[in-house]
Amino acid sequence: MSYIPNTDDDRRIMLEKIGVKNFEELLKPIPSAIQMKSPLDLPAPLPEMELLREMEEISLKNKTGLVIFAGGGVYDHFIPSALGTILSRPEFVTAYTPYQAEVAQGTLQVIYEFQTNICRLSGMDAANASMYDGASAAAEAVHLALAHTRRNKVVISDTVSPLYRDVIKTYLSGLNVEIVIIPNSKGVTDLEQVRQAVDSNTAALLMAQPNFFGLVEDVEPAANLIHNSGGLFLEAVDPIAAALLKTPAGCGADIAVGEGQPLGIPMNFGGPLVGFFAVKKELIRLMPGRLAARTIDEEGKPGFVLTLQTREQHIRREKATSNICTNQALCATTATVYLALLGKQGLKKVALLCLDKTHQAAEKLAALPGFSAYFPGDYFRETVIRTPLPAGQLIEIMIDRHGIMPGIDLGRFYPDMKDALLVAVTEKRTDAEIAAFARAMQEAAAVAVLSPAKR
Repeated sequence: MSYIPNTDDDRRIMLEKIGVKNFEELLKPIPSAIQMKSPLDLPAPLPEMELLREMEEISLKNKTGLVIFAGGGVYDHFIPSALGTILSRPEFVTAYTPYQAEVAQGTLQVIYEFQTNICRLSGMDAANASMYDGASAAAEAVHLALAHTRRNKVVISDTVSPLYRDVIKTYLSGLNVEIVIIPNSKGVTDLEQVRQAVDSNTAALLMAQPNFFGLVEDVEPAANLIHNSGGLFLEAVDPIAAALLKTPAGCGADIAVGEGQPLGIPMNFGGPLVGFFAVKKELIRLMPGRLAARTIDEEGKPGFVLTLQTREQHIRREKATSNICTNQALCATTATVYLALLGKQGLKKVALLCLDKTHQAAEKLAALPGFSAYFPGDYFRETVIRTPLPAGQLIEIMIDRHGIMPGIDLGRFYPDMKDALLVAVTEKRTDAEIAAFARAMQEAAAVAVLSPAKR
């Protein structure tokens, strides 16, 4: 079965209609240097039955039922049962992308409430209707800063998620933009290096709060540094930590972005996710995507409308700041319902539980022979533990022997940190699980050191 419905005759007719002789002539405007010269190296097509069997075999490679102490951007938070029941209402489930003014009032109201929640968490003036994920939201923030300042240099701390940094590099790969990565000092951004890197050509400084290591950054001096040079301060924030920390707006951020997965969205093996994006009022017209706004009709009745759409389909292409063409409506709805169920105090309680349990786990691990805290400083929900053997090796033993996913091997992202494990502890982890985690870590280290051949 071919998955391409167009026949050779269909393609010939289409090419004739648009006035080109063949497919190669259609591609002529694309520089030959970036054209693929050979077919993709793909395996032969399979019948549906064989394909399903192969997919099932691949899925069985996943380890399920593990006790999760890994985060790095996607976290194992508790999801109230009521959330699933509310989301099961059919009017929330639609493939329709809400671009048009005629979109249902209910959909617009949910989007409006999502934006309102993000504004309350971030302290910013306006938020859009959601983005693909936190990484693409960060890349869009960099784009906005470049357009707003008309400069071509960005400064990013290496304590920002490596995945965010990779996505930003991809977004900027076709542009003449200089990216400066600031190395960390004891796990936090080195402000002296920021001072040296920021100049009159710098459009933006991007930092994370808490950062990728779970550490709380001193962001306000950094915001002052970039503002004094005329650039924008971009802050990637965690929505659960936001219940305890000073808001991005209060710290001087011009744009706040982040990943909304912790707000009631399952881990789902890594997706789908939902990004959020909030700005100060003066940047609202450059914001990617679209806004839902509250208004009144001719009879004075309240209603909701889409407004300020800066997408290229709605304004002149050269004026568009982004070509992002969808939002994560169902995931944004999920986050909105989660926040409504928990309320302000409930979210704060979740954050406090995460904080307490992470410290509880970190203290138990650091007390084990050969283990210690990797960085000093305050941390939230995530911390880095120095391990007596390579973290990747320890992870394999913990999964195979104890059914525990103990964290993330930071050597994957930071080559000089192969003995560093990024451990995340959410409110779901019980005291018994944390105690068992510590015991298992000690046993795993002993197994690896004393009898590696038995593995």
